[in-house]
Amino acid sequence: MSPTPSRLTALDAVHRSLGATMTDFAGWDMPLRYGSERDEHTAVRTKAGLFDLSHMGEITVSGAGAVDLLNFALVGNIGSVGVGRARYTMICRADGGILDDLIVYRLAETEYMVVANAGNAQVVLDALTERAEGFDAEVRDDREAYALIAVQGPHSPAIVKSVTDADLDGLKYYAGLPGTVAGVEALIARTGYTGEDGFELFVAPADAEKLWQALTEAGAAYGLVPCGLSCRDTLRLEAGMPLYGHELTTELTPFDAGLGRVVKFDKTSHGEDFVGHDALVAAAERAETAPPRRLVGLIAEGRRVPRAGMAVVADGKVIGEVTSGAPSPTLGKPLAIAYVDAGHAEPGTAGVGVDIRGTHEPYEVVALPFYKRQK
Repeated sequence: MSPTPSRLTALDAVHRSLGATMTDFAGWDMPLRYGSERDEHTAVRTKAGLFDLSHMGEITVSGAGAVDLLNFALVGNIGSVGVGRARYTMICRADGGILDDLIVYRLAETEYMVVANAGNAQVVLDALTERAEGFDAEVRDDREAYALIAVQGPHSPAIVKSVTDADLDGLKYYAGLPGTVAGVEALIARTGYTGEDGFELFVAPADAEKLWQALTEAGAAYGLVPCGLSCRDTLRLEAGMPLYGHELTTELTPFDAGLGRVVKFDKTSHGEDFVGHDALVAAAERAETAPPRRLVGLIAEGRRVPRAGMAVVADGKVIGEVTSGAPSPTLGKPLAIAYVDAGHAEPGTAGVGVDIRGTHEPYEVVALPFYKRQK
């Protein structure tokens, strides 16, 4: 059998015209970088970057029972999300394992948009559809209805302001409003995955190229550059943001991942517990009495770069595992996120290293995130 061809975003021709290095990502042909990933990373930290994120999976949940369905299907309290606001949450299996981490936008009184990671979009769609039985709600696959363009970095508000009349000053973090950007109808969300201020613009695929070009022109004076997935990964790593398949998996509960705060046990949801409730109660109790491995940051003392799957060691014993690692353009040193035994998780713990091809390279244990932007 021949392999299934990668899906193309509405901006595919633009990426190729810019000379992007393309790569398959979750079944999509996506730009990895346009030139230097270090330069792209630095542009987002100091100026602004433009991303095509159209591989993300949008699922609309609507109807009188939409909020009840989402409270049943997800671990967060979606009922407390106001119209025009968004919430980071997760969808778990019955055993508490994480199926995906999500952002849920409340678009209207009885309409929500669930944004899933590209590689998990079908899994999330199938789970929501299955869990919708008995609820007065419709689950709709809207992945073909949207292209998603992000502008991230300290100059992003000025750039987007120059092409919209929407009230960006009044738009809070994790909020969204409908508006017109460069003549294109969009959902303007103040969200992102870089650790910087920025916006994610959900538009019709047919409008994506027009919007990309308008933002490129508006951003020229501000140093805006197109950015690929490679720098997006180093940006989120510095900001301590988890990546599904690395820091989050079906083998871990939110409590194992240090994200138990997203689980809300006190919500009301159609008169019944949410999926995974009992398993997560038990996971919360375990985390209190016998803390699992904790997610920490590691900063290299040398120059060798850690990679996912490498062992974290101390006193000749394996005490954890690297989940993500890369050179940090901002800090100028290799970084890693890792799960380590609780006894070695405190910042400043001495004697911790990473086994890089048989050599135990010394690393400093630090609290996440590595980088926080100046407000």
